[in-house]
Amino acid sequence: MTLLLGPPSSGKTRLLLALAGRLGSDLKVSGRVTYNGHGMDEFVPQRTSAYTSQYDLHAGEMTVRETLDFSARCQGVGGLSDMLAELSRREKAANIKPDPDIDIYMKAAALEGQKTSVVTEYMLKILGLEICADTLRLTTGEILVGPARALFMDEISTGLDSSTAFQIVNSLRQSIHILNGTALISLFQPAPETYNLFDDIILLSDGKIVYQGPCENVLEFFGYMGFKCPERKRVADFLQEVTSRKDQAVYQCLI
Repeated sequence: MTLLLGPPSSGKTRLLLALAGRLGSDLKVSGRVTYNGHGMDEFVPQRTSAYTSQYDLHAGEMTVRETLDFSARCQGVGGLSDMLAELSRREKAANIKPDPDIDIYMKAAALEGQKTSVVTEYMLKILGLEICADTLRLTTGEILVGPARALFMDEISTGLDSSTAFQIVNSLRQSIHILNGTALISLFQPAPETYNLFDDIILLSDGKIVYQGPCENVLEFFGYMGFKCPERKRVADFLQEVTSRKDQAVYQCLI
């Protein structure tokens, strides 16, 4: 779980789009993005990653369960029986014994003729949405039911109170840690309890990375640079203020 912080126009959205392989083809880029050492020309990043915009676009007539199930099927979850049969054949040929829990889950997900996918029901449980599964509301769970294990989420707390934002990020954290995924989430002034859910943090300023590393080391880093966080000040607010300063000498010191 990585938190992405930075002032407006610092490049957060552009970075998320670049990592998700969703930049416009007419843009000139430098550098290289790799997934586990593989360049984006070696696979389909749009199937491996998922990008969530801060602007919602949903079918308001569909319930939570219907929306998650529809999203899962659009992303290729369901109808997996042929793929599972081929996987089992190769495992037997290579004398590989699959993990029992994962094997049961995959077989359940591949069953045909179900009204809803077991993946949908599983994600409803993880996100604590069973109580409202048949109501007309939606959450970021729409992308979690797909095959993507790299999630890039842009300002997903916009319009939410701090308690709701905490619940959503906490659910994402559980999902990421259970499924061994990766999440880079951009938030604006997260509350301390939400900030503490993240493992790492990336700070952007004017399109440059000011800090990238564990959350537990960020205050020590800025203290070494001469910026001390005042007592009783929220860490996220302090970091936002530091990266928002326009003094060029400050930028050079940080970079």
